[in-house]
Amino acid sequence: MRNRDFKVSILVSTYNWPEALELSIKSMWRQTVLPNEIVIADDGSDEKTKELITRLQKESCVPIVHVWHPDEGFRRTEILNKAIAKAKGDYILQVDGDVILARHFVSDHIELAEKNHFVCGSRVKLQEPITRKIFASGKFPPHFWEMPLGFMANSFRSRLLRRYMAKRYAREIDHLRGCNMAFWKEDVIKVNGYNEDLQQWGHEDGEFAYRLHFAGVEKKALKGGGCVYHLYHPEVSKSNEGRHLEELEKVKSGKLNRCNNGIDKYL
Repeated sequence: MRNRDFKVSILVSTYNWPEALELSIKSMWRQTVLPNEIVIADDGSDEKTKELITRLQKESCVPIVHVWHPDEGFRRTEILNKAIAKAKGDYILQVDGDVILARHFVSDHIELAEKNHFVCGSRVKLQEPITRKIFASGKFPPHFWEMPLGFMANSFRSRLLRRYMAKRYAREIDHLRGCNMAFWKEDVIKVNGYNEDLQQWGHEDGEFAYRLHFAGVEKKALKGGGCVYHLYHPEVSKSNEGRHLEELEKVKSGKLNRCNNGIDKYL
């Protein structure tokens, strides 16, 4: 699908880190192929984030849609569903608001886009000193030799590698990260989106991916391109991980392809 005949939305989730969100949005403006829109899924950020988005909407070469709900705790699944429902794109590239997109991110994802498939991409997890340097200078991405050794390969770009690895790498369905995913909106609707019964951190993307799998949507991996650079921050609490793992096991054992508490209420 290199000759794009579909609209692309970048879906970016955020919560109270406007400095990171600004870098992320600006990296979307620098894409070699621009998306049709940027949709911000805002899980209850305060006025600082709202003011930033209002300013960026005026500066942007791409329409920016801000989808917000009040802060009532971690409700990522809910705000993602609300934002996806608002998205006008046929194909959705999902990232987090604390990542910087490589310049060919959109182009590389479009190259791999295929009906009845979803895609997991790669990230480069930046260390704290490099993150501070990026915020101080505003320059990104970092030099290759500044990246953590274990993540260097993820920044390597090769069309041959992308095509070879697409259906060979990371065949475990929930081997993925929500900070770099892609899927068709029609497939999201088919499985009823994210499961809003999952209200804390952990495995909500994997649970969603398994339902796509059981609905007949195959997985691809994007290696050799389309990476994101993940800015350092302390890890969030994993206190409710066990509850989410239980839901994931229910989906896997029952081969469930739809959740009850999902996106349909916003459509």
